[in-house]
Amino acid sequence: MAASKIAITIDDKFLKQFDYLVKTKRFANRSKAIQDAVAEKLARLERSRLAQECAKLDAEFERSLAEEGFSAEIAEWPEY
Repeated sequence: MAASKIAITIDDKFLKQFDYLVKTKRFANRSKAIQDAVAEKLARLERSRLAQECAKLDAEFERSLAEEGFSAEIAEWPEY
């Protein structure tokens, strides 16, 4: 995968935490730690976007679509 260099400004508190993770071998280096953090954040945003879009759906309308065409057969189904 191609990579690009960027410069960032980061709060000293966060930098110390990143450096600790690198020092304790959780990440190979600062760059890898930041790459993983950005990738995780992007994945979370994508999942939350899907949840937001699903929340916009009308449950009753979706149910009617799912059951469309079954009305003739539903009388034949056993009661549970």
